[in-house]
Amino acid sequence: MRSIRNLSIVLILFITQTAFAPKENPDAVIGTWLNGTKKGHVQIYKQGGTYFGKLIWLSEPNDPATGKPKTDARNGDASKRNRPLMNLPIMYNFKFDGGNVWSDGKIYNPEDGKEYNCKMTLKDPNTLDVRGYLGISLIGKTQTWVRVK
Repeated sequence: MRSIRNLSIVLILFITQTAFAPKENPDAVIGTWLNGTKKGHVQIYKQGGTYFGKLIWLSEPNDPATGKPKTDARNGDASKRNRPLMNLPIMYNFKFDGGNVWSDGKIYNPEDGKEYNCKMTLKDPNTLDVRGYLGISLIGKTQTWVRVK
């Protein structure tokens, strides 16, 4: 009799926790973020079932030497070096994995002209860890981005 009562209590606690647990939100990453270097804002958006990001603000949008808008001058592909950095897509094809993680994406770094594998982890509604890496996630760098309100 006692074991049935204990089982009932455990079952009620489980159902209660499940009913009131926060629901996962795949779109929680959507918005505008100040990157880790504080030099740019990246707008993350959803297209189809995947997530992308583009550079929408720069602390120094113009080249100090020429006064003209900065371009993707360090791109490994010479045909892309004249692209303006403003509105440049820099994040591609992220998929929501659950547990506030988006992975299987790529991130382009215009400061070195290279593309990296990337995953994002939402730490709280206004803090996003963005990890770029080569090959495996252990070999990489994490920046903490802050949501722009």
